[in-house]
Amino acid sequence: MANFETVEVKTDVLIIGGGMAACGAAVEASYWAKKNGLKVTLVDKAAMDRSGAVAMGLSAINQYVDVCGGKNTIKDYVDYVRNDLMGVTREDLVANIARHVDSTVHLFEKWGLPIWKDADGNYVHEGRWQLMINGESYKVIVAEAAKNALNEAGGEYFERVFITEPLVKDNKCVGAVGFSVRENKFYIFKAKATICAMGGAVHVFKPRSSGEGLGRSWYPPFNSGASAYFTIKSGAEMTCQEVRFIPVRFKDAYGPVGAWFLLFKSRATNGLGENYMETRRPELEKWRPYGLVKPVPANLRNWLMMLDVMEGKGPIFMRTEEAIANLSKVVPDEKERKKKLKELESEAWEDFLDMTISQAILWAATNTAPEEKPSEIAACEPYFIGSHSGASGAWVSGPEDIAPEGYAWGYNNMTTVQGLFAAGDASGASSHKFSSGSHAEGRIAGKAAVCYAVENSGAPDFDAGKIDELKNRILQPIDLYEQHKGASSDPDINVNYIKPKMFMFRLQKIMDEYAGGVSTQFTTTKALLEKGLELLAFLKEDSEKLAAENLHELMRCWENIHRMWQAEAHVRTILFREETRWPGYYFRADYPAMNKDWHAFANCKWHPNSSEWEMIKRDIKHVYPEAADHELLGG
Repeated sequence: MANFETVEVKTDVLIIGGGMAACGAAVEASYWAKKNGLKVTLVDKAAMDRSGAVAMGLSAINQYVDVCGGKNTIKDYVDYVRNDLMGVTREDLVANIARHVDSTVHLFEKWGLPIWKDADGNYVHEGRWQLMINGESYKVIVAEAAKNALNEAGGEYFERVFITEPLVKDNKCVGAVGFSVRENKFYIFKAKATICAMGGAVHVFKPRSSGEGLGRSWYPPFNSGASAYFTIKSGAEMTCQEVRFIPVRFKDAYGPVGAWFLLFKSRATNGLGENYMETRRPELEKWRPYGLVKPVPANLRNWLMMLDVMEGKGPIFMRTEEAIANLSKVVPDEKERKKKLKELESEAWEDFLDMTISQAILWAATNTAPEEKPSEIAACEPYFIGSHSGASGAWVSGPEDIAPEGYAWGYNNMTTVQGLFAAGDASGASSHKFSSGSHAEGRIAGKAAVCYAVENSGAPDFDAGKIDELKNRILQPIDLYEQHKGASSDPDINVNYIKPKMFMFRLQKIMDEYAGGVSTQFTTTKALLEKGLELLAFLKEDSEKLAAENLHELMRCWENIHRMWQAEAHVRTILFREETRWPGYYFRADYPAMNKDWHAFANCKWHPNSSEWEMIKRDIKHVYPEAADHELLGG
């Protein structure tokens, strides 16, 4: 067996992850832990300063409700989220985040994040819910606050430690195990309460990028489904595993389009110069009532564009030159107009330099001046994300003061496994929380986890023999490689094992062709999904033969096992929901319309004792009763 030192860490509250939700959990949990004499420990696969979806930076905060300013109400935001997700959302969770998110944004500003202000000192909005920021150092600022909070409370954090498995005893999470990606160390973390906040998943589906662009994606490539794996393997009930997200972005470099649509008031057209949002408007009638709301749901905007592409009317262009011209020509003075034009050009480039530098490089490499010609946009490959316009994650307990019956069974954001909490991309059915809402939800989970640890103060316990079994299993890829590496002249090609990159390619091919990826125009059927499950079963068998040459490849092995479990949960749930509710994210050709009988949550649960999957249909309940009749108008 590989020679790894075993390091055991005992704590009260364990936070797994280093992104926005984990940072929020660290700040809040540390505050309450210090008051109660408890210890908080955070473990991150990367380095907190540049970990998570905000790692490269961000040009806008996408959730700011502005309740105190009287601009919006909590109900306004819940209505927006419910409509965008075609009626499938946990209103109690969305409302709970929305009523706390403004205070989180104010903390960001207090910590040093520059938020744009107008001449009167008011925040500059990109759209109704979005604030413009100078966000290249957004994550660094938020991480610094989290680390300061941990230090002040006597807590600790571990970086470059990859958590692979939960420790669960009698349906209670008592910690986690993993390994360092820099040293030969195997870690055992024992905790009274555990917060899962490890992000969503990318590279489950084959990406559009290939060759030298392999690995390029919209969502960070290092997010590999660890949250889904951890909660599924714990035995937690999962929700919305069928709701993957397909963003439309600038083609090939995945640059953001939000600022162009919302701030620059740009429009997109097909290759014939037609605005598909106008020419395809009759299609929205088929998806009533959601097709008739404003703003049109993200998946339906995608769908109208995809219909044009499938009819051969591509490519699709963002009319950047038109938007800049329209904004500059409203300035009557010629000298001031030229100055305004330069400002707009600068803002156009800055939007990418703040968060997607590769898009600015691509513009430069292709001699693209946004004020002179349009840029191509396209639908990306699917991602699993609970914080943006997707909704996949764990089924968690809602706040007792507003949660409908059956939606609250204990502590805020606790999964159906005792002592295991989820936040950010790890919690499901509460989308459109983005970076600020994920941080706020982390704070909610952090406070609740401390409360749980105080009220359940027994020392966490787990069988040492089972931990040894986990250690052997986790390190097996290194042992397998060492045992068989001499059987072939090329270490990447060996009859006795499979390397992680080849394994990932197999997974992506299965998902792309059978679960509705790019190559099938995001379309699937029962027959395709069932064949996909058969091939995933073979892949799961072969995962026992994954081999790792070093620590980096060991991490890659386990990342792909995590992706594989996310893939299976997705295929099983998309098969379970016999309708098409989110065209533009996926299309069931055998069930091509919404079905009022599926105005419900499609949940799933993997049972650790039997290794069997259970599919569960749960009712959608409303925090705002007047919305109930509206939801069923589509029939």
